[in-house]
Amino acid sequence: MSWTEEKVKKLRELWGKGKTASQIAEIIGGISRNAVIGKAHRLNLSAKIKTRTATSNENFNNSVENKNIKVKKGRKSKFRSLIIEKDFEPENPKQLEELDDNSCKWPIGHPDEKSFYFCGRSSLKDFSYCRLHLLYAYQPRGKKEDIVAKDEVPGLIEKKIKSA
Repeated sequence: MSWTEEKVKKLRELWGKGKTASQIAEIIGGISRNAVIGKAHRLNLSAKIKTRTATSNENFNNSVENKNIKVKKGRKSKFRSLIIEKDFEPENPKQLEELDDNSCKWPIGHPDEKSFYFCGRSSLKDFSYCRLHLLYAYQPRGKKEDIVAKDEVPGLIEKKIKSA
């Protein structure tokens, strides 16, 4: 396939109208989309044309940014209700075999120790942990806190309320 003056003229005209390489190849006939792109590149035809891909990427990026904003708001409000409630049920120590779907699976101690057990409180729907251990497990994004001893739990809750 060779590019005649007539085909080059038609290519320039259609390219200027914003036709895609596939459309141009179909209109001219006997050439591939890649041949059109290669010739347009060699002719230094402007790449000012916004392709459908570029437009859809912009829309995609905008929708992702908006979605992230919504997710951040939802995440804070989701855990704020947990933080406000300060009365936690007492631990119900359970061994691995005793755990069920409604038990908090937060490990207490080290698995090698004889005193190792799981929290055993009632877990929240769709989570593996109780209200208290959700506060430990799901930290605000970008913030890491020091490990807190059991005696300092009220202080942790106050910190969480301030950060939420």
